[in-house]
Amino acid sequence: MMPKLPFTKSEYEQRQESLLNSISKNDIVIITTNDVMIRSNDVNYSFRANSYMLYLCGWEEENSILLMENNGSNWIKTLYVNPTNTEKEIWEGRRQGVEGARKFWPVDNAKSIHSLFQDLVVVKSKNKKIHINQKPKYFVDLIVENLESRDSFDNFLSNVNDVNILIDKLRVIKSNAEIKHMRASCAIASSAIIQAMKKSYSGMGEWELQAIIEQFYKMNKSQSSYIPIIGGGDNSTILHYKKNNSVIEEGSLVLVDAGCEINGYASDITRTWPINGTFTKEQKEIYKIVLKAQKAAIESCQVGFDWNKMHESSVLHISEGLLELGIIDTDLGDIIGENFDGRYRDFFMHGTGHLLGLDVHDVGGGRKGDDNPGPSLQPGMIVTVEPGLYFSKWRSDVSIPDKYAGIGIRIEDDILITENGPEIITKSCPKEIEDIEVLIRNK
Repeated sequence: MMPKLPFTKSEYEQRQESLLNSISKNDIVIITTNDVMIRSNDVNYSFRANSYMLYLCGWEEENSILLMENNGSNWIKTLYVNPTNTEKEIWEGRRQGVEGARKFWPVDNAKSIHSLFQDLVVVKSKNKKIHINQKPKYFVDLIVENLESRDSFDNFLSNVNDVNILIDKLRVIKSNAEIKHMRASCAIASSAIIQAMKKSYSGMGEWELQAIIEQFYKMNKSQSSYIPIIGGGDNSTILHYKKNNSVIEEGSLVLVDAGCEINGYASDITRTWPINGTFTKEQKEIYKIVLKAQKAAIESCQVGFDWNKMHESSVLHISEGLLELGIIDTDLGDIIGENFDGRYRDFFMHGTGHLLGLDVHDVGGGRKGDDNPGPSLQPGMIVTVEPGLYFSKWRSDVSIPDKYAGIGIRIEDDILITENGPEIITKSCPKEIEDIEVLIRNK
C-alpha cells in the first residue's frame, strides 16, 4: 500500500535542513513520538503522533524514532519503526514497516526500532551531544531493558539538549502548504458550527450540539483538535468546561469552542449564540462589548506589531464597556497598566489569543498577552483572537448586576498575519448578532 504524505518530500526536507543548519555536525538529533495512552484496562486512547515528528517527517505510527546524524559530509536521517508483524497486524492494522518507511517517507534509511539501542551505543562512543524533543516511556523502556537500571538511562543520555526551542522557531511561520491545510481545517470547523447553530433549539442537550459538530468533522475526514466546549447557560462562564451533559434551557446562551484538525493542523473557533435564536437586551449588551473588543484586537494583528498589542486593544474596549454598563467603577487609567491589572480581570481572566498550528496552543510563545510577550507578528503566523466576558452565578467573590448573571460570551477567530493586514480565515462562521439570529430562526 502506497501512503499519501500530507506534504511533498521536498517540503519535509526543507524543514529538516532548516533545523540541521543550526545543529553542530558533531551532534545528533533524536525525535521521539508520543506514548500510547491507556484509557481503561486494555483499551487505549486513539493514538496521535507527536507534533515534532509530524512536522519533520509526517510519520504517524507509534513506537518510532527519527535519528539524524552527520557522517562527515552529509546528514543521514534514519527512521526507526515497528517492523511488520502479521500476528499484530491482524489485530491492530497494517504497518508500513521498515521497507515502507524507507521507500515512501522523507528519510535516507529505516530500521527496526529494536536496533536503536545498539546504534545509540555507537553514537555515544563518539561522545556526540544529543538533541532530543522528549523522553516518552516507550523510549526510556527500550533503552533501560538493555541497561542495569533507570539510573543507567540517565547516565546513558547525560549529554543532551532540548531541541524543541530550535524547531519551535521554524514552526511559528507557516509555509504555503501548511496554510492551505489550516484553511481547510478552518472551513470544516466553521461549517460544523453553522450546522450546530441551524439545529439549535431550546431544551436540547449540550451533548447533542457536540454530536452535530463532531459528526460533521468525521463526515469531512477530520477529527476534533481538542474536546469541544459546549456550555449552555451558566456553564458558558466556565472557561474550559468539558462535561457537555446539561440541558440548554429557554432563553440561555450557549458558548461553543470547537476545532478540528487535518493531518495534525488545527482550527480553533468560538461562537456564542442564544439557543432560541433571539438575544435578550442584556445578552446583546455584553455581546456587543466582546465583539467590539475582538474586532479591535484583530485590527491590531499587523506585521511588526508586538504580540501584546491585541491584548491591550481587547482590555481597553472591554474595560470601557464594563464601565459604561456600571459593572465596574474603577478609573480607566487604573485599569490599563503595564501589567494589564484591574477590575476587568474579574470577568475577562485569560489572554486574548495564542499561536495556532500543529498544536492548538502552538509553540513559539505568546500563549497569553499579559504574562508572555511572545514574538512580534510576522507574515505566515496564524493566531487566535478570543476575548470574552463571564458572569458566573455561582461566584461569590465578585459583584455583578443580577440581570447579567449566567451570561458567558467568547468570540474567537483564526487570523493569518499577512503584509496586507490580518486575514480572518474563519470569517465564514457568522458572529454578527443579526446574522446569528437570522440563521437560527430561519433554519
